[in-house]
Amino acid sequence: HAQLVESGGGLVQAGGSLRLSCTGSGDPFRFDTMGWYRQAPGKQAQGKQRELVALITASGNTNYADSVKGRATISRDNAKNTVYLQMNSLKPEDTAVYYCYAKEIIITTGAYLELWGQGTLVTVSS
Repeated sequence: HAQLVESGGGLVQAGGSLRLSCTGSGDPFRFDTMGWYRQAPGKQAQGKQRELVALITASGNTNYADSVKGRATISRDNAKNTVYLQMNSLKPEDTAVYYCYAKEIIITTGAYLELWGQGTLVTVSS
């Protein structure tokens, strides 16, 4: 199956911006829905699920968490199997590991395979 590779995390001051990228391996137009989830530090140890940030379908329909609406923009390049997340007006509570998510289309069966990236840490300082 394909693999997802994220980039763009790091340390940013509150009020700043950053752009995350995630590219899936393999042939172009390989993925259906793509997007981003996040998990705040320590939440994994508490058994908390990852929080949805934003999703985008292959046709461009988007869905955002209420916590990032108006501050985040998700986009994608289907030919490059790449999804982007632009986040502005960052807040300390945005600090988390951000995970790329994608549904890979299995051409031979018509089924989908859910994939996750390894995560990229975003730290927003106050």
